[in-house]
Amino acid sequence: MDNLNSLTVFVQAAQHESFTIAGRNLGISSSAVGKSITRLEERLGVRLFHRNTRQISLTQEGAQFFARCRDIVRDLENAEAELSLNVGEPRGRVRVSFPAVGYRLIAPVLPAFRRLYPHIELELDFSDRMVDLVEEGFDAVVRSGDLPDSSLMSKPLGQYRVNLYASPDFLNRYGEPDSLDALSAFDGIYFKFPSNGKLQSWTLKSGNRVVQARISPAAVMNNIEAVLSACVSGTGIAYLPDFVAREAFASGALRAILTDYSVTGTFWVLWPSSRHLLPKNRVLIDFMAQSLFPKAAQDALAATAPASR
Repeated sequence: MDNLNSLTVFVQAAQHESFTIAGRNLGISSSAVGKSITRLEERLGVRLFHRNTRQISLTQEGAQFFARCRDIVRDLENAEAELSLNVGEPRGRVRVSFPAVGYRLIAPVLPAFRRLYPHIELELDFSDRMVDLVEEGFDAVVRSGDLPDSSLMSKPLGQYRVNLYASPDFLNRYGEPDSLDALSAFDGIYFKFPSNGKLQSWTLKSGNRVVQARISPAAVMNNIEAVLSACVSGTGIAYLPDFVAREAFASGALRAILTDYSVTGTFWVLWPSSRHLLPKNRVLIDFMAQSLFPKAAQDALAATAPASR
């Protein structure tokens, strides 16, 4: 049993490249993690990690060992989760990758999920990078936009709208654009994807035609919350999902402009088709489909959708 525990500790440390985070996830101290890794290295006769005062990283032997151990630990966790069928209550750890801004969707409903499934431990990763579900050990991934062809299973979670927003102060000072062509005379705040350094395109719709808005950048930021804050402060016009701007819009700190040209997007949850969908994963997927975008919000979105021009 001690061997299995040491493998679990090793996999946690390798996944996060941190003894501290591994210890936090396992409920033990970082020094206990380090001692467990040392004992494992002594038993195997190889060094698994390069260590310095600031970080750890896998050695070549450690990377090879991790590739095997990750699947072993995952299979053990899945075996434990399958046993939960016998007691009628899903349990175990579920790892899900969200877009960086996805915390705005999942955080408000986490208390409700915990009340329903107190024995499920959620490990949530928020990043705009493209993750490999199988290689990185994720049970599911939540993403938006068009889905590429793949062997992954998928389920829609709900729709959102992307609008142009500006603060009342900005509009009072500079006026409000009355057409897409008029946008070029205004300052904009652009979001830059941290993963690839590209600026987000301002995609809008005019009837059945997709257009790219042209606007002079007053600022470029690689954090969507910073874009929101700058927009509220009156720096310029921003292109934001409605669930990001919801509170500022409801309070009057932001106004949606040129809403006839807004576009809608869809969030999806994806998971490996080759993997048996365990009870812990199934209940989370079903919960997100029911809770992230409540029916009332979807009805409101449909009701406010612009008519075809």
